Amino acid sequence: MIPFTSGLRFPLAHTFSIVARDPQTGWMGVAVQSHWFSVGSIVAWGEAGVGVVATQSMVEISYGPRGLALMRAGLSAPVALQALLQMDEGREVRQVAMVDAQGRVAVHTGARCIEAAGHYQGDGFSAQANMMKDARVWPAMAQAYQEKRGDLAERLLAALEAAQAVGGDIRGQQSACILIVKGERTTQPWEGVVMDLRVEDHPQPIAELRRLVTLHRAYQQMNAGDAHLAEGRVEAALEAYRQAALMAPEIDELPFWHAVTLAELGRLDEALPIFKQVFARNSDWAELLTRLPAAGLLRQDEAMLQAILAQRDA
Repeated sequence: MIPFTSGLRFPLAHTFSIVARDPQTGWMGVAVQSHWFSVGSIVAWGEAGVGVVATQSMVEISYGPRGLALMRAGLSAPVALQALLQMDEGREVRQVAMVDAQGRVAVHTGARCIEAAGHYQGDGFSAQANMMKDARVWPAMAQAYQEKRGDLAERLLAALEAAQAVGGDIRGQQSACILIVKGERTTQPWEGVVMDLRVEDHPQPIAELRRLVTLHRAYQQMNAGDAHLAEGRVEAALEAYRQAALMAPEIDELPFWHAVTLAELGRLDEALPIFKQVFARNSDWAELLTRLPAAGLLRQDEAMLQAILAQRDA
């Protein structure tokens, strides 16, 4: 049996969550919000090419790693969940949802989950919630997920936002998480993680999670630019860097490295206005620039360096 003590109160991850598989990419994701600290470290589990799990209410954390192990061994999500429930004396206070790499869905809401509690199982996804203000939450999540256009992250965020819009957790908000993994297995586990973002404690965790997703996309654009540059696709790299800076205009680092790349390519006229804007925000970037040639990240060219540094005082 999975250990359970009737007097145990923790962890109380009463929450709303969604698990889903994108049929276009095969990616799988789980997104959650709760009035509980660091909900992502408790509720959200996933493995590329295997599946994702949300384990909540009176949480039995082992549903996460054990569910993934069973799916990794070839069991479908419904069979894996049923096997774990049969071993759990505390199943009636659990709420668990799983999606496997084939898009098969399983969900359980125990009879003793605190009202309002329930779930909506759809094609390749499940939305579930407990201790909600009212029973509109999980239908609203399902509708938002199905109607929203965009990638998997966008659809998962839309589901969380819809839940909050109709009342959400009766206790309020505190933390949120989004975890997305690829549909194919990999021998290098870190390569299978598409997105793993957490808001541990915040008055508006879903809004903050959306901000972090935007930043993640911006930095992914930078990474794409680096990949283009490494393969000699210079213009594609520069466009990726430009797009990254536009996506997160509050981040100085993105245009800084764009300008460094332009300078390194001999396109100083294009780089100087960008350096000027960055230095105006934070002059320490100018100091950092002077350290790059020694690290091999900018060619040794004193005239070029002085022209760039002159932008600090321009």
